[in-house]
Amino acid sequence: MSEVKKVVRVLVVGCGNMGSSHATAYHHLDGFEICGLVSKGKTKEVLNKKLGGKYRLFNTMDEAMRETKPDAVCISTWPDTHEEFAVKAFEAGCHVFIEKPLAATVEGAERVVAASRKANKKLVVGYILRHHPSWEKFVELTAKLGKPLVMRMNLNQQSDGSMWTLHRNLMNSLSPIVDCGVHYIDVMCQMTRSKPTQVYAIGARLTDEIPKNNYNYGQLQIRFEDGSVGWYEAGWGPMVSETAFFVKDVIGPKGSLSIVAKDASGSGKSQSIEAHTKTESLRLHHADLDSNEKFAKEDTWINLDDEPDHQELCNREQRYFLKAIHENLDLAAHAEDAVNSLRIAFASDESVRTGQVIKL
Repeated sequence: MSEVKKVVRVLVVGCGNMGSSHATAYHHLDGFEICGLVSKGKTKEVLNKKLGGKYRLFNTMDEAMRETKPDAVCISTWPDTHEEFAVKAFEAGCHVFIEKPLAATVEGAERVVAASRKANKKLVVGYILRHHPSWEKFVELTAKLGKPLVMRMNLNQQSDGSMWTLHRNLMNSLSPIVDCGVHYIDVMCQMTRSKPTQVYAIGARLTDEIPKNNYNYGQLQIRFEDGSVGWYEAGWGPMVSETAFFVKDVIGPKGSLSIVAKDASGSGKSQSIEAHTKTESLRLHHADLDSNEKFAKEDTWINLDDEPDHQELCNREQRYFLKAIHENLDLAAHAEDAVNSLRIAFASDESVRTGQVIKL
């Protein structure tokens, strides 16, 4: 007779874009039960209506924690609240799923990880690309390219309306190359499996609508111990160009590998959350030449059948969270990777502000 696993009662803190997606996953997946929705504004009412109006609503996390005594907490609030809320959840004996970035500082991220260890509770960080089969394939196939690697990635977002409001609010805490860059830095580290040694970055403040100490366009460059190099570019705002906003490209001695997302990289798609994870197909180019120094092989196209939408990716993240709790998975490496990618992203920020190359 199979063991009946305990349903995990989860408190959702933050009911905006990502909080809504994670709550939708909890609402539909067996193994979770939402015990409350928390937000300062009206997003919790909007989300609750979407989910059938059945959940308890709270204005503060403290009140919700006292009233519901959850097993787990999902944190999808502004980045500058992540550390405080995560530590509170661990101190209350809860498991934590937290959206990236793990905290607003490296030291804060380290404190969150330490709190999870002290509480002996699971910490899963929302690195959504780690749960995308096409991105997993993208990382896997780079091993065919040899070393060193040249990695070129960007995600520029031309934004207006509610998306520009979201971006402005995010920039009260973080720059685009920190908030988005941690995803792609994590991917580069997976591809090279090598230690990053230094980072250099540039940035520009293209609007007076953000804090004076921040910038809404940035590009970082990383060197790795094995000779690999990578760059990542991110810009947010109504002035951002959609020409070549979606580049995901890796070059090695034996060829190159590119994500070719013809639809997701089309005009008007740069502010679509749905388009940000789309891959559609991979193009593997072979560098082999024949005796006439012509290409010996045609490019290989890998069409990707298992192409989950954004909601399904969130579902997969939450299935992983549930598996980590029920099967007591060792998440030490997961936490270490999250801290390291954040350390590189913040070093990039330091480089923008000082104009210096930062040794890692």
